[in-house]
Amino acid sequence: MSTPEFWRAVEAIHDPVYFAPGASSRYQALGLKGFWMGYFASRAAAVGTPGPELVTALFHGFAPAKVARALPDAWRLADRDAILMARLDAARETLTSSIGDEPVHKVVVHLDEVLRRTRFAGTPLAAAHAALNAPADDVGRLWHHATWLRELHGDAHVAVLTAAGIDGATANALAVAAELVPPEQRESRGWDEQAWDDAYEQLHMRGWVDESRAITEAGRTARARIEETTHRVAQAAIGDREATARTIAVTDTLTQLARQVVASGPVPYPNPTGVPRP
Repeated sequence: MSTPEFWRAVEAIHDPVYFAPGASSRYQALGLKGFWMGYFASRAAAVGTPGPELVTALFHGFAPAKVARALPDAWRLADRDAILMARLDAARETLTSSIGDEPVHKVVVHLDEVLRRTRFAGTPLAAAHAALNAPADDVGRLWHHATWLRELHGDAHVAVLTAAGIDGATANALAVAAELVPPEQRESRGWDEQAWDDAYEQLHMRGWVDESRAITEAGRTARARIEETTHRVAQAAIGDREATARTIAVTDTLTQLARQVVASGPVPYPNPTGVPRP
């Protein structure tokens, strides 16, 4: 089975498109307005030019009103293909700067085969990103693979959360209580105070936080179980022994590369993704 270290490395290699200096300015140069319009448009563009309802459903953790402030206006302001290219260029620039001359070809070849063998049923964001043309260069392909794998894990996480009856606000509140994300998570995800109060009430009713909104032992256990189940669901999509063996074979190298990316500074920890440092 792919390890938590594998998924943490994948996240860190993918994440510079959100946090690296200059990434947001690439979208603004295309006509998009502000960080969040660039975020929603660039991450959703693999699906096409979706409306706010679909993106809210796919991303899960954001308040619908926050998504609606960015979409569908973004598609009037910038070309979808140009947005995708700007995103790839930002990733390629940051990774090249971070990992230098590190050989990534063998990793990319392994992940090519993992992609070929993965079953995408029930993983719409991963399927959309995987279907994009893979870049010809190794660094670009490395980010391409890290991205669809990251979204595969994310799709699995959304499936686990919704099966447990945990909505977007409640999932974020639990992550704040567990100190996995910054305290400003409510604001960054667009939830108003009433939605946040309701989320904590849900957590309190489950016994996952106490009256002071501090996480309980039951809450920590539940959060760990959610992560473990997410790994299993994502692993089920990767599927056969050959693909699994290849993810295991690249984990050490991916982790080394991810740590170089983190050491170069573009990805802060903790950050709103809630994924620990590789």
